[in-house]
Amino acid sequence: MKPKRIEHIGIAVSNLEEAIKYWEDVMGLECYNIEEVVDQKVKTAFFKVGEVKIELLEATSPESPIAGFLEKKGPGVHHIAFAVDNVDEALSVVEKAGVRLIDKTSRKGAEGLNIGFLHPKSTLGVLTELCGE
Repeated sequence: MKPKRIEHIGIAVSNLEEAIKYWEDVMGLECYNIEEVVDQKVKTAFFKVGEVKIELLEATSPESPIAGFLEKKGPGVHHIAFAVDNVDEALSVVEKAGVRLIDKTSRKGAEGLNIGFLHPKSTLGVLTELCGE
């Protein structure tokens, strides 16, 4: 498995509206998409910086993984996502290499991408997402 590029960097935020304002007013970026991913209990906002996206993540429920992250660590970098040709194939390859998976098979994420997460206990502490079409 070889990633094609960094797809996005996920950042957990307490207030999506305030965070969008920062990224637009201070960083000069344009939010091009806001989307709720109901099954993940999260609302997202996307910005582009060259070919890489910044994904802001706000919990929509106290049971959201983002709510848990914010409670333990506060706002900040949540994960890094890599684009791959085939998410299911990539998950299989990394699992065979001994990486613990959060997702055994891909699922739908924001922007209609197939996604799968690798457990940070197996990735040197970095929550890693694999994504593709």
